[in-house]
Amino acid sequence: MVHISPWDATLGLFKGCAQVLAEGAPIILYGPYLERGVETAASNLAFDDSLRARNPAWGLRHLDDMDRVASDHGFARTSLHAMPANNLTLVYRKRSA
Repeated sequence: MVHISPWDATLGLFKGCAQVLAEGAPIILYGPYLERGVETAASNLAFDDSLRARNPAWGLRHLDDMDRVASDHGFARTSLHAMPANNLTLVYRKRSA
C-alpha cells in the first residue's frame, strides 16, 4: 500500500491506526523498501521508476522514513523479515501510552 499511494496515505494509515489499535497491536506492511547502506535490487529500482512514471507521488519508501512516521504516531518496528522477490515484511507495534 505505501508504495502505490501518496505519502499522505502512509501518514493517514499510521494516524488512524494510532487512534484505533490497542497497545501491542501490529501494523504489518509488505513490499519493497529502500534501506540506507543496502544496495537496492535492480528490479526494485525499475519498479520504483515504473511507479513514479504512473504517478509522481508513488514510489518505494525509505525504511528510515517509515520508522520515523511510525515513531511519530506511537509505534516501534519490532521486526523486519526478508521475503521473496526483494520484498520485506515490516512489523510495527503500538507502544504503551
